[in-house]
Amino acid sequence: MGALLGRLGEAAASLLGVCTLVFLLIHLVPGDPVAAMLGEGARAVDQAELRAALGLDRPLWTQYLDYLGGLARLDLGVSLHSGRAVTALLAERAGPTLELAVAALALAVVVALPLGVLAALYRGGAIDRVAMGFSMLGAAIPNFWLGPLLILVCSLWLGWTPVSGRDGPLSLLLPALTLGTGLAAVLARMVRSSLLEVLGEDYVRTARAKGAGPTRVLWRHALRNAWLPVLTLLGLQFGALLGGAVITETVFAWPGLGSLVVESIQARDYPLVQGAVLVIALAYLVVNTLTDLLYLALDPRIRSR
Repeated sequence: MGALLGRLGEAAASLLGVCTLVFLLIHLVPGDPVAAMLGEGARAVDQAELRAALGLDRPLWTQYLDYLGGLARLDLGVSLHSGRAVTALLAERAGPTLELAVAALALAVVVALPLGVLAALYRGGAIDRVAMGFSMLGAAIPNFWLGPLLILVCSLWLGWTPVSGRDGPLSLLLPALTLGTGLAAVLARMVRSSLLEVLGEDYVRTARAKGAGPTRVLWRHALRNAWLPVLTLLGLQFGALLGGAVITETVFAWPGLGSLVVESIQARDYPLVQGAVLVIALAYLVVNTLTDLLYLALDPRIRSR
């Protein structure tokens, strides 16, 4: 119980730190949201009236306290650009981002798990070299290059998928492939490394000595104990996928949180930027907490500490 309360306290402190940092940074970014809304040719009187109406003429610390008070009431404010509630805008964009993140993660697991296992079982062989070559290539290719390349080949040349947007299952294929390729490359290397370490343990050799077959040794003993570092990577990367798919969503015009952050920064929409980053940070915290709970379920040794 004490460990759980401590974990929740750390999460709350981290969330407060993120909110404070984002609030300060967004107000220090060059640019005036009033000028962006009214245009450069607006009169000074009109700008002053709009700034007062939005509360941007008040001291920074007053705006910060109001922001924290709104968070306590679960009120993220109103978008300066559209005039709609920030929570409504975030709710519209969270679904597509979650859909893309789950698809990319599933694709990465389906590709990386067999590659990593085969590379570990046939260490030093042709399969191992091919798998690790894919891992190195996938980790080296940036999303801003892979995405347009896939659009050029699969959409423009072959006509298999839509160029951009979110319109049907096929429109999800290329963004998920772009986002999941790098994760699959890193995950395959992690699975190989973790499995090789476990295969050298005494309990694996004991299981083999007792007559357990290769399949039983692999699935019952090796993979079960090799999951912990892989699970850590999956938890961290899923949190990154939820909030860090800015480039992929921008390339494919995917209507998610990443593209919303870019749009709100360009419009100097302070409440929307703060709300989007808050949701992203909260997603990281939730995923990390769930990862800790899965640790307890998979490894009884952790529960005894």
